[in-house]
Amino acid sequence: MARIITNKPGFRSCTQFLQSTVFSFISTRSLETLAFEEVRSPTHKPEPDHSAFILHGLLGSARNWRSFSRNLASSLSNSSDWKMVLVDLRNHGRSAGVPGLNPPHDIVNAANDLADLVKAHDWKWPDVVLGHSMGGTVALQYVLSCARGDYGSSAKLPKQLWVLDSVPGIVDPEESSGEVEKVLETLQTLPTTIESRNWLVDHLTNQGFSRSLSEWIATNLKKTGEHYTWGFNLDGIIQMFDSYRKMDYWPLLEHPPKGTEIVIVRAENSDRWDPHIIEKLESLNNQAGDESEGKLSVVVLPKAGHWVHVDNPKGLLEIVTPKMASLS
Repeated sequence: MARIITNKPGFRSCTQFLQSTVFSFISTRSLETLAFEEVRSPTHKPEPDHSAFILHGLLGSARNWRSFSRNLASSLSNSSDWKMVLVDLRNHGRSAGVPGLNPPHDIVNAANDLADLVKAHDWKWPDVVLGHSMGGTVALQYVLSCARGDYGSSAKLPKQLWVLDSVPGIVDPEESSGEVEKVLETLQTLPTTIESRNWLVDHLTNQGFSRSLSEWIATNLKKTGEHYTWGFNLDGIIQMFDSYRKMDYWPLLEHPPKGTEIVIVRAENSDRWDPHIIEKLESLNNQAGDESEGKLSVVVLPKAGHWVHVDNPKGLLEIVTPKMASLS
């Protein structure tokens, strides 16, 4: 049974038992760092042998990855003890109101937040960083900044970097489906208070969005009095999305830093990948390795669209687990 620990700024420590899983809420408000949750393998050790950062995508939060992270920690428990740190990126989830996460709200600062989190808690640097969608871009920037020495001499590169269905280069608006842009534009037109989740879901579906996407967006609402408000900072998120579209990590994939394996997971049914991008990835994947550099791997997740951890969580687990277990 995996154990989940959540830091909740502004709350006292307590323990709750939900669905046979332990949730410990620990106050870390004074640290002014990202909010996070920990999912741990069953262990009596004060600190597990290995750790991984799990990064959600745009408009997401740490809670989106609880189930997958719990299953991953359990599947790895036969080889060694792991700690999964599920992060709420700046402007998202419980990090939206944390002081100290100042502008500019871009991918570079989102990656810097991860390094600040490690330093603030005096943790070991993570062995693995796994990011989905925009979180994958933040993960790429984290490795790039780490390799350049931006985080200081004590920083250590992760042994594995997992990029889940995230295009590693500049996103051309002409080649994009435009769905994310439309979502953000629609959210900007809504009132600051929402009367109910049902009203929001109906409104978004009437705007042409799928019911599943509308219901997922509605999970970001929080109750304030008799109404609901957003649990994220929309202006900051828009700035992050603008930054995300301009980032180019092809040079990093062409020359991964020594000691790090970058694994690109492309969802088979995802609409994010143009043929020329797939061809470029496969070309790099088949490129002969150099002992002076790290490694690039490209894997296709079958029977999955962009929401890899929802569409085919078992398949994703079967891809990720053996590689992470090899680090033990």
